[in-house]
Amino acid sequence: MRAIAINVGANTNEPGFRGPIWPDGSFVYIPIPETEPAVDPPTYGDLADHLTTTIPETLSDHPIHLDPEFPEYPCCERYTYGDDHGSKAGPLSELTAGDYVIFYATLSVREPAEWLPPEWGAFCIGQFRLAQDPLTGEEYAALDADGQAPFANNAHVRRTETDARVLLLGEPTESALYDRAVPLSKPSGGVDANELVTELSADSGKGPWWRRPLRFDERATRKLLAVRESFATGVVSYQH
Repeated sequence: MRAIAINVGANTNEPGFRGPIWPDGSFVYIPIPETEPAVDPPTYGDLADHLTTTIPETLSDHPIHLDPEFPEYPCCERYTYGDDHGSKAGPLSELTAGDYVIFYATLSVREPAEWLPPEWGAFCIGQFRLAQDPLTGEEYAALDADGQAPFANNAHVRRTETDARVLLLGEPTESALYDRAVPLSKPSGGVDANELVTELSADSGKGPWWRRPLRFDERATRKLLAVRESFATGVVSYQH
């Protein structure tokens, strides 16, 4: 068993702001905008009434690239993820059924707290345990209709031309959009990686680590999942 953590969600480039996080660890996952032609993609306006944060009205009609997809989230059906970028698709393609994908996002701190960075930080916001081996785009295209059906609502499949280099399906019992985020940044600042990055992952935590895939071996994956469980029960005081 192993895990790879990848960066997802709104940021200061797309659409120009990050999702918020609060002192109790609650947060809002906000997808990036859709940049390619797609069939009936949801919009930011479709999310607005369901989220505990304000989406700018100027974005109301703008389509979203809702990926990853969590069934706990508006406009979603299953735990699916697709990616067309080699920097993420390559590492993700090496995983197998039973491995984990951890999704992390940069979030803006709304109120100060001891365990939070002063302005923004990187936080784990969700996970998939893979229900099957990852599919390449070619493998997906070769499936019959029943095999393709679980991915029908994925943002890359909804594009006019399906362009995913990898497609992932999470099994329901151990996949989730978290209720409370788990920090990857130290309280000293968003750019400062904590021990989950520097000691558990294969990443040095130097440079823009919060944009890179983070790899975890079996021991590190079990530790990461245990930390997540502690936060899920309301313990938001991860010690560095």
